[in-house]
Amino acid sequence: MAAAADLRFALDELARGFRSSHPAVDLRLAYGSSGNFFAQIRNQAPFDLFLSADVAYPRQLAQHGLAAPDSVFVYGVGRIAVWVPAASPLDPATALQSPALRHLAIANPQHAPYGRAAEAALHSLGFYERVRDKLVLGENVAQTLEFVQSGAADAGIVALSLALAPPVRGQGRYWEVPRENYPKLEQGGVIVKDSPAARDFRAWILSPAGSRILNAYGFSSPGN
Repeated sequence: MAAAADLRFALDELARGFRSSHPAVDLRLAYGSSGNFFAQIRNQAPFDLFLSADVAYPRQLAQHGLAAPDSVFVYGVGRIAVWVPAASPLDPATALQSPALRHLAIANPQHAPYGRAAEAALHSLGFYERVRDKLVLGENVAQTLEFVQSGAADAGIVALSLALAPPVRGQGRYWEVPRENYPKLEQGGVIVKDSPAARDFRAWILSPAGSRILNAYGFSSPGN
């Protein structure tokens, strides 16, 4: 299964629950950029299910006959946050306008929905021109976080789901970007190769238990 990088920790937890009730299913997860996975699936990459950081890529696959009919679904709404390491002197709420900010990491807007959201937020907040020459582009939003963790960037605009993940939570501080400052990040998926296992996993993600896990990682329910 191909999954957007912002899902790394939430989906790992979802997968553990699914495996416990479906031990016969060989569930393998690959994380990366939604745009890159979209291109790979268009070139016949052997994924059964695709969970994107937006819903546009799954819809395009369905429209081009590259997915199971009527299998597109929205599983949550993503949010973004400015993240800084715990030892940083920067305040995440004011980091974007601080003269001490030398490098700001965002996901590459060319193929990462979270990168497009970050870029839109920078424009909306009026900081884009100030930070344009300081931008460091990650291949995906998980690599964006890694850039800040490693010191390659002073701050990053990352998925809230990553900032809230237990392995990351104690490593830094974050400020959630107000939702009105970027387009709604509806995250969707699609069954690429139809099978009972793919249908079962989609049903698990959309179940009340699956929704509770996604909510715990900062994903709003699709109706919100």
